[in-house]
Amino acid sequence: MDTKIDYTIRSGFAQMDFEAITLLLKDTFWCPGIKKEEVVKGAQHSALLIGAFTSDGQQIGFSRAVSDKTRFAYILDVIVDERYRKQGIGQAMVQAILQHPDLSDVYQFLLITKDAHGVYQKHGFKPLEAPDYWMEIRSNRPQR
Repeated sequence: MDTKIDYTIRSGFAQMDFEAITLLLKDTFWCPGIKKEEVVKGAQHSALLIGAFTSDGQQIGFSRAVSDKTRFAYILDVIVDERYRKQGIGQAMVQAILQHPDLSDVYQFLLITKDAHGVYQKHGFKPLEAPDYWMEIRSNRPQR
Protein backbone atom coordinates (compact mmCIF):
# COMPACT_ATOMS: atom_id res chain seq x y z
CA MET A 1 0.00 0.00 0.00
CA ASP A 2 1.24 3.47 -0.80
CA THR A 3 -0.68 5.37 1.85
CA LYS A 4 -0.75 4.92 5.59
CA ILE A 5 -3.90 3.33 6.90
CA ASP A 6 -5.77 4.02 10.09
CA TYR A 7 -5.57 1.07 12.42
CA THR A 8 -6.18 0.28 16.06
CA ILE A 9 -4.41 -2.04 18.44
CA ARG A 10 -6.60 -4.30 20.57
CA SER A 11 -5.80 -6.88 23.20
CA GLY A 12 -7.65 -9.88 24.55
CA PHE A 13 -8.92 -13.22 23.34
CA ALA A 14 -12.45 -12.01 22.56
CA GLN A 15 -11.08 -9.28 20.28
CA MET A 16 -9.21 -11.65 17.95
CA ASP A 17 -10.39 -13.04 14.60
CA PHE A 18 -8.89 -16.51 14.59
CA GLU A 19 -9.81 -17.19 10.95
CA ALA A 20 -7.78 -14.11 9.93
CA ILE A 21 -4.91 -15.01 12.27
CA THR A 22 -4.74 -18.52 10.86
CA LEU A 23 -4.57 -17.12 7.32
CA LEU A 24 -1.72 -14.83 8.37
CA LEU A 25 0.27 -17.59 10.08
CA LYS A 26 -0.30 -20.60 7.80
CA ASP A 27 2.28 -19.52 5.22
CA THR A 28 5.01 -18.42 7.64
CA PHE A 29 8.29 -20.32 7.87
CA TRP A 30 7.83 -20.92 11.61
CA CYS A 31 4.44 -22.67 11.47
CA PRO A 32 3.62 -23.62 7.88
CA GLY A 33 0.19 -25.14 7.45
CA ILE A 34 -0.96 -24.26 10.97
CA LYS A 35 -4.63 -24.99 11.57
CA LYS A 36 -7.12 -22.80 13.39
CA GLU A 37 -7.40 -25.27 16.29
CA GLU A 38 -3.67 -24.90 17.03
CA VAL A 39 -3.85 -21.11 16.75
CA VAL A 40 -6.78 -20.99 19.19
CA LYS A 41 -5.13 -23.39 21.65
CA GLY A 42 -1.92 -21.35 21.63
CA ALA A 43 -3.92 -18.17 22.17
CA GLN A 44 -5.88 -19.67 25.05
CA HIS A 45 -2.64 -20.49 26.83
CA SER A 46 -0.96 -17.15 26.20
CA ALA A 47 -0.70 -14.35 28.72
CA LEU A 48 -1.43 -11.62 26.19
CA LEU A 49 -2.84 -11.36 22.67
CA ILE A 50 -2.42 -8.21 20.59
CA GLY A 51 -4.08 -7.55 17.25
CA ALA A 52 -4.04 -4.75 14.70
CA PHE A 53 -7.31 -3.89 12.99
CA THR A 54 -8.34 -1.62 10.13
CA SER A 55 -11.01 1.02 10.73
CA ASP A 56 -13.61 -1.39 9.33
CA GLY A 57 -12.60 -4.10 11.82
CA GLN A 58 -10.48 -6.37 9.60
CA GLN A 59 -7.63 -7.99 11.54
CA ILE A 60 -4.34 -7.27 9.75
CA GLY A 61 -1.82 -8.09 12.47
CA PHE A 62 -1.27 -10.40 15.39
CA SER A 63 1.25 -11.01 18.14
CA ARG A 64 1.24 -12.72 21.50
CA ALA A 65 3.24 -13.26 24.66
CA VAL A 66 3.62 -16.34 26.79
CA SER A 67 4.47 -15.27 30.32
CA ASP A 68 4.30 -15.85 34.05
CA LYS A 69 3.42 -12.11 34.23
CA THR A 70 6.14 -11.70 36.85
CA ARG A 71 9.65 -12.32 35.55
CA PHE A 72 9.52 -13.71 32.05
CA ALA A 73 7.72 -13.21 28.74
CA TYR A 74 8.33 -14.79 25.37
CA ILE A 75 7.03 -12.81 22.39
CA LEU A 76 6.02 -14.77 19.32
CA ASP A 77 3.83 -14.91 16.22
CA VAL A 78 4.40 -11.24 15.36
CA ILE A 79 2.84 -11.00 11.90
CA VAL A 80 1.35 -8.27 9.72
CA ASP A 81 -0.60 -8.87 6.52
CA GLU A 82 1.80 -8.32 3.59
CA ARG A 83 -0.41 -5.56 2.18
CA TYR A 84 0.03 -3.49 5.34
CA ARG A 85 3.71 -3.97 6.15
CA LYS A 86 6.26 -1.16 6.51
CA GLN A 87 3.73 1.11 8.21
CA GLY A 88 4.83 0.62 11.80
CA ILE A 89 2.08 -1.86 12.66
CA GLY A 90 4.44 -4.59 13.83
CA GLN A 91 6.36 -2.02 15.86
CA ALA A 92 3.12 -0.83 17.45
CA MET A 93 2.12 -4.38 18.41
CA VAL A 94 5.49 -5.09 20.00
CA GLN A 95 5.32 -1.80 21.89
CA ALA A 96 1.81 -2.70 23.08
CA ILE A 97 3.15 -5.96 24.52
CA LEU A 98 6.13 -4.29 26.20
CA GLN A 99 3.95 -1.59 27.76
CA HIS A 100 0.89 -3.66 28.62
CA PRO A 101 -0.13 -3.40 32.31
CA ASP A 102 -0.49 -7.20 32.57
CA LEU A 103 3.26 -7.51 31.92
CA SER A 104 4.41 -4.49 33.94
CA ASP A 105 6.39 -6.65 36.40
CA VAL A 106 8.20 -8.61 33.69
CA TYR A 107 11.90 -7.84 33.46
CA GLN A 108 13.05 -10.47 30.97
CA PHE A 109 11.53 -10.49 27.49
CA LEU A 110 12.75 -12.98 24.90
CA LEU A 111 11.99 -13.72 21.29
CA ILE A 112 13.41 -15.57 18.34
CA THR A 113 13.76 -13.93 14.94
CA LYS A 114 15.30 -15.18 11.74
CA ASP A 115 15.39 -11.91 9.84
CA ALA A 116 13.83 -9.02 11.80
CA HIS A 117 16.63 -8.13 14.21
CA GLY A 118 16.44 -4.45 13.27
CA VAL A 119 12.74 -4.33 14.07
CA TYR A 120 13.29 -5.59 17.60
CA GLN A 121 16.49 -3.64 18.27
CA LYS A 122 14.37 -0.48 18.09
CA HIS A 123 12.65 -1.73 21.26
CA GLY A 124 15.87 -2.53 23.09
CA PHE A 125 16.28 -6.20 22.17
CA LYS A 126 19.85 -7.40 21.67
CA PRO A 127 21.56 -10.77 21.24
CA LEU A 128 21.60 -12.97 24.33
CA GLU A 129 24.09 -11.70 26.88
CA ALA A 130 24.96 -15.24 27.99
CA PRO A 131 23.96 -17.62 25.19
CA ASP A 132 26.01 -20.44 26.74
CA TYR A 133 23.58 -20.45 29.69
CA TRP A 134 20.62 -21.30 27.48
CA MET A 135 19.61 -24.80 26.50
CA GLU A 136 16.78 -26.09 24.40
CA ILE A 137 14.92 -29.12 23.21
CA ARG A 138 13.82 -28.48 19.65
CA SER A 139 11.62 -31.00 17.90
CA ASN A 140 9.70 -30.90 14.66
CA ARG A 141 6.28 -29.29 14.96
CA PRO A 142 3.64 -32.05 15.14
CA GLN A 143 1.62 -32.50 11.99
CA ARG A 144 -2.08 -32.13 12.68
